[in-house]
Amino acid sequence: MASFLRSHLAFFAVLVLGVALRALAVLGYRPALWFWADSFAYLSSGLDLRPLASRPSGYSLFLWLLSPLRDIQAVVVVQHLLGIGIAVLVYAVLRRRTALRGWIAALVAAPVLLDVHQIQLEHLMMADLLFTFLAVAGVAILVWRPKPSITTASAALFLLGLATVTRTIGLPLIVIAAVWLLLSRAGLRALLSGVVAAAAVLGGYAVWFHSAHGSYGMGGSSTWLWSRTMTFADCDRMRPAPRLAPLCPTEPRLAAPAYIWDAASPLQRVGAGREELAGEFASLAIRSQPLDFLLTGLKDALWAFEWERRVYPSPGPQSAYVFPGTVKPFTDKIASAGRTAPQLTTAYQGSSGETRVVEPWAGWLRAYQEQGYLRGPFLAVVLLIGLGGLIVRRWAVVPPLAAAAALLFAPPMIAAFDHRYVVPVVPLACLAAGLALGARRASAAADVQPDKRRKVAASDHSAHA
Repeated sequence: MASFLRSHLAFFAVLVLGVALRALAVLGYRPALWFWADSFAYLSSGLDLRPLASRPSGYSLFLWLLSPLRDIQAVVVVQHLLGIGIAVLVYAVLRRRTALRGWIAALVAAPVLLDVHQIQLEHLMMADLLFTFLAVAGVAILVWRPKPSITTASAALFLLGLATVTRTIGLPLIVIAAVWLLLSRAGLRALLSGVVAAAAVLGGYAVWFHSAHGSYGMGGSSTWLWSRTMTFADCDRMRPAPRLAPLCPTEPRLAAPAYIWDAASPLQRVGAGREELAGEFASLAIRSQPLDFLLTGLKDALWAFEWERRVYPSPGPQSAYVFPGTVKPFTDKIASAGRTAPQLTTAYQGSSGETRVVEPWAGWLRAYQEQGYLRGPFLAVVLLIGLGGLIVRRWAVVPPLAAAAALLFAPPMIAAFDHRYVVPVVPLACLAAGLALGARRASAAADVQPDKRRKVAASDHSAHA
């Protein structure tokens, strides 16, 4: 036991700091932080156990599973434990697959434990933390061995399937995992078992969605992609049909999310069938201006690498993604499925879930958040280190690096840039960087060709005989 503690002493030291920061969050912001109406939509779906039409409801299922606790703060504590679990996964994979010293592996995992925006996401009643845990767990299992077995392939893609029904941006991760199974020569059986595991999750959810909404799907809105295209769409070049013309942008242009909510948005001029019309318009814009589509998304994604966190799209403080000094009380305007925020939270735990800011704990955490996060240039360095792993042929970096790139660039392409979407990139980028830095362990290298080892051992035995 003493030897084990010495071997992992640096990680335990960082872990203690991470737990202390999370304790400040639990003590200082009770019972949780809420994200506008989105949190209450998930809570409503979890109470009634029905799939939402506007987004996947994996997080609602998570809330339903924890509902016997009848305690919103207990849900938040579980989320903090999952956040710690993400760091443990990163550290465990690095110690298994590389020869990195313990303190270096701990340093690589430290951003997950100490980044205040990671902790804030854990304290938020939103799907992002659960998605991040499932995505990192799936990728970690995928690279646990150089050559995934049938069991690990199935487990990894099953988890990535769960991530996808939590946030649809997980779909590219399933493709990345399947490609990796081909590249790593895991075998046809491992590939098929993994694909079947993911398909079972997605298919099961689609059937559940059909039972509630009459069509097979996972939920979502084409208006998000339409709002993305509104930042570059040129109707003179697109020449849309008359039925689509009302959706053309006017000057000055708004930020992409504003086209969903702003009263001046062309979307407000469209009545019935807006989803279909928005989808048609977005498709036409992308086909007519593919380069503009790519460059717009790429430009926005690069904001993740700026020194200061860009507040987007509003000019004020980004209070939704920080620990605030004050919290507005619940109002009856925040509602979902006919129930107000106080009614929904009371139905879940027997009392209102309105956030209380408790000092001095909250103040200490706010002081820490001024500097306690991974700044954009450092994230760029971490990603470049992972990319360097490809140059030196440390191929294990491929799944986490590709997954990090997908999560970094896909949201600005199909919706908008948001720092909430950048946070899940960090643990995957750190995992890729650690795998790139560390030479392969002898024990890990021995896993590559177990059949060959057995043949060599058999031949040696025959020779001695």
